[in-house]
Amino acid sequence: MNTPSYPLLRVGLTGGIGSGKSAVARYLSEHGAHIIDTDALAHQITAPGGLAMPAIRESFGDDFIDSSGALNRTKMRELVFSNPAALARLEAITHPLIRRLTEEAAMQAIAFNPSYVVFMIPLLFESGDWHGHEPKKLDVIVVVDCPEEQQIARVMARSGLDRPAIEQIMAQQANRQERLAHADWVIPNDGDLEHLKRQCNLAHERLLALKNTKNR
Repeated sequence: MNTPSYPLLRVGLTGGIGSGKSAVARYLSEHGAHIIDTDALAHQITAPGGLAMPAIRESFGDDFIDSSGALNRTKMRELVFSNPAALARLEAITHPLIRRLTEEAAMQAIAFNPSYVVFMIPLLFESGDWHGHEPKKLDVIVVVDCPEEQQIARVMARSGLDRPAIEQIMAQQANRQERLAHADWVIPNDGDLEHLKRQCNLAHERLLALKNTKNR
């Protein structure tokens, strides 16, 4: 996947929590994009029977496994936010698995002949797996952007998290200025859904043009 011979346009889609990445991915999929959601893969490997669970149990103990056999996300989040060493241990377990599943999904996508492949990566800049490599793993990085207060309001409306918990999550992510500085393109999401849909239509046209350039 990180080879120049990969035939599909590789789009990295990122943004802070509550920025609207999922909505953008949904609109782009309607235009024929193939979506690979790395956050969904992270949930898959930490679900009951998931690939990461034996190593998580061995490294962190049964206290971090819920009654269903899945990762206790609340307990783990509380630990890793205050313990960088624990976060590094967790990522050493999960990141290689997510990377492997992502690469497998990218190769499988070729058979579907999509318009392009969108890798939805919440921590694209933070993980070190996707950004700053040669050869590039992504052809273009698209950031979904909105004001931080809007992020907080959206997450509070959709989840049971309070403001301090959301701010704690945001503090672990690249800040807005950092994301914008590294973006190739920005999709603003500070309006209603119709506004976002128009922005996605424009992004799709630009991506098709870039795809045609790549395929020449």
